[in-house]
Amino acid sequence: MTIPPMTSQERIQRMYEHREADRIPIFDEPWAATVERWHAEGMPGNMSYVDYFGLDRIVGIGVDNSPRYPVRVLEENENSTTQTTAWGVTMRNWKHAGGTPEFLDFTIVDPDSWRKAKERMTPTRDRVDWARLEKNYRHWREEGAWIQAGLWFGFDITHSWVMGTERVLTAMAEDPEWIVEIFNHELDVCLVLFDMVWDAGYTFDAVKWWDDMGYKHNQFFSLSMYRDLLKPVHRRAIEWAHAKGIKALLHSCGDIRPFVPELVEIGLDGLNPLEIKAGMDPLDLKQRFGDRLLLYGGINAVLWDDFDAIAAEMRRLVPALKRNGGYIFSSDHSVPTSVSLETFRKTVMLAKQLGAYE
Repeated sequence: MTIPPMTSQERIQRMYEHREADRIPIFDEPWAATVERWHAEGMPGNMSYVDYFGLDRIVGIGVDNSPRYPVRVLEENENSTTQTTAWGVTMRNWKHAGGTPEFLDFTIVDPDSWRKAKERMTPTRDRVDWARLEKNYRHWREEGAWIQAGLWFGFDITHSWVMGTERVLTAMAEDPEWIVEIFNHELDVCLVLFDMVWDAGYTFDAVKWWDDMGYKHNQFFSLSMYRDLLKPVHRRAIEWAHAKGIKALLHSCGDIRPFVPELVEIGLDGLNPLEIKAGMDPLDLKQRFGDRLLLYGGINAVLWDDFDAIAAEMRRLVPALKRNGGYIFSSDHSVPTSVSLETFRKTVMLAKQLGAYE
């Protein structure tokens, strides 16, 4: 018997409960340059890619836990914009190419500069975009969107967007108390602000945070270092979410296989993006943790510009990953600029076919 169509909220909730739905949810986050290509290839300029391809509707709520350093554009040309950020970082963003920014300089570089930044990180109400919530929240709920709060804390945020990779890794080895203080204060400010949002009636279905802890076939730090420095902070985020009766989703790129049992042990509900090219194995994760951990992603982004290749991979993975719920279809990173409008359209159609439950 075919299950009647569901909203995105109903569909995703069932996946987290490890129950079957009408079909698996389908969502992805292409690079801005990829979306630019799709518009050039015929996607209407006034239409989002989510609506155009009929993806599930996932809405994010953010808050500002930064030190609020001045944001200024320092240089701009046809290819890039160089600017300062509210975290005191100077970075270069690319206009027409996919990829992460280039981080050029940092304000927070030692315990003294951190203390000055920390004094500026106070959780006041003006750090929430109340106007956006007032304008959109009711509509999000009426259309059945899945709403998740974006936490901003941890190793990846701190090394990429706050202090620099080498500096953070060195501090984790030589001054761990300082780096743990940073992780915890980032989270503290987030949680106070999201308590304000929740208490104002703008509830959400999950929290998500970004904490890339691996690269190709390895991790940035040891398992023991994870257990000592970062796992307790992750636990706090998960416990805060569970106290509100909502789910906790971690986005962690790279090969984080040694950390997955630790994350399951502290109650993580969902893991994304399951990066194949780095060494992650979605089928093994499904077999070992599929009754406890929602898997989100795992479709090799390297293959997405070749529909025959991606279709074969989807036929290999999706039937097993969707079994008993617990799966959201997505690439294992971001959809690259090499993927045409037509290829992505056919990929989404196949995902809906393979992901249907009967």
